[in-house]
Amino acid sequence: MAKASTPRQGQFTLDLPEDERLGYRGPAVSDIVGISYRQLDYWARTGLVSPSVRKAEGSGSQRLYSFEDIVRLRVVKRLLDTGLTLERIRASLEELGRQGRALSDVTLASDGRTVYAIDDDRQLLDLLKRGQGVFAIALDPLVDELRGEVSVLPSMRGVAIEADAVEGSGEVDRESRAARAV
Repeated sequence: MAKASTPRQGQFTLDLPEDERLGYRGPAVSDIVGISYRQLDYWARTGLVSPSVRKAEGSGSQRLYSFEDIVRLRVVKRLLDTGLTLERIRASLEELGRQGRALSDVTLASDGRTVYAIDDDRQLLDLLKRGQGVFAIALDPLVDELRGEVSVLPSMRGVAIEADAVEGSGEVDRESRAARAV
């Protein structure tokens, strides 16, 4: 049975075979995610993002986070940065779970009030409204489509009509022509 390679700083392997999951300690995880250790601890205790390699089990034990946990933590941090509350973030992530979607299956977008998930089928879902579909228009394909359709239409160039050609050649027209010539 081959042992895991030497762990890097902040990484912990439990001296398991290479095919076992690696775990990362809380202080290193909080640093890489850009949150305080206190936030990380709170999020773990409340179940927002629980460590999947090893949970804390009593005094002196350390939580170990997988790479996937770190990705989830960074997503939470980025959503917080958009102005969302933890309550809305939690509800969004729970809705993704209810739908059986992984974070790697969607692109998340937020306007600071809600969270949208865009999947591979280009469906846009409002996660805070239980996955309700949202109407979206991708402009690049629309512009390309219209260029093709418009190219077969007859077209004309716009030409400016001189005002004095329509109204005659009165004193006002001579003044306006002189002003345009300058």
